[in-house]
Amino acid sequence: MNQIKIGKFIAERRRLAGLTQMQLAEKMGVTDRAVSKWENGRAMPDSSIMLALCDMLGITVNDLLCGEVVSVEDYNEKNEQIMIELAKQKEDADRRLLSLEIVIGMMSVLFLLAMNMIAAYIEMQTWLQITLAVSGFVIGLIGIAFAIRIEQVAGYYECKRCGHKYVPKYAPVLFAMHMGRTRYMKCPKCGKHSWQTKAIGKK
Repeated sequence: MNQIKIGKFIAERRRLAGLTQMQLAEKMGVTDRAVSKWENGRAMPDSSIMLALCDMLGITVNDLLCGEVVSVEDYNEKNEQIMIELAKQKEDADRRLLSLEIVIGMMSVLFLLAMNMIAAYIEMQTWLQITLAVSGFVIGLIGIAFAIRIEQVAGYYECKRCGHKYVPKYAPVLFAMHMGRTRYMKCPKCGKHSWQTKAIGKK
């Protein structure tokens, strides 16, 4: 999607509706700064208000995402282009998340080890040693749990037995045996266990 084109389209439709940025912002329950960002192509309207915004501007969501009023003849083609672009954006976002997962996981483990080594090898009062060890353990576990949450929602897993592609719940990902991002889990479709690898792309 071309956000600059979409932004100019929003500005054009707002002016046709006889609204200022402030008036549109008030009707949408956002700030005029948010509207300005839309129109400058620096941000997209939130999905929760997209339908109301389109109704206010007298356009369809498809028109909005295309940055122009789409004719009936071009509707299917434009719709397919939007779906492909959204899928690509989701893939890119998933890749960024999985990269972030590695950083968070490594930092959490290093923090846990550092706090415990400081507590074990530097002379200090017992209560302070315990505090450092517990703090390192708790913060480390929170970071690791968050990293696993990222792995759960980014991309999908594919069952090696039936080929079913799905996003599992958190608990199976957390407790499954694993080697890197390959986890031994039960497929929700065929009900069989297999080593399932994390993948990015169309489900």
